[in-house]
Amino acid sequence: MPPDDDMASRLRLVTMRLARVLRQRDGGLPQTLISALSTISRCGPVTLGRLAELESVQPPSMTRVVTRLEELALVVREVDESDRRVARVRLTPAAEVLLADLRSQRDELLATRLGALDRSDLRALEAAIPALERLAEVQP
Repeated sequence: MPPDDDMASRLRLVTMRLARVLRQRDGGLPQTLISALSTISRCGPVTLGRLAELESVQPPSMTRVVTRLEELALVVREVDESDRRVARVRLTPAAEVLLADLRSQRDELLATRLGALDRSDLRALEAAIPALERLAEVQP
């Protein structure tokens, strides 16, 4: 059954609102920096080019983001031992702590909001999670 326009619009609005609520727990960092940190955390040490690709930005923009993250002591660049022309960006322990704190705060906020829902809403949300996970992975 194809979705109607109303479903797509409602889903877009609710996910944007929920994302905005969660971003309020950003620790004062711009979302672009948090996003880059999260990608490095998920993918491990990466080159600037790969990070730019994963973040869907141009390499010069990612260079500025990584430079700012270095200034904040949240990432370090390491030269690849097998090819000294290649540098990879990795998280510092401070960044790992920061991301863990952000995730914890966001999870706590969601848990509080979920706790205000009735059982039928909770069951509906739990049942929707696998479909939402698949939706997030669909490539255009």
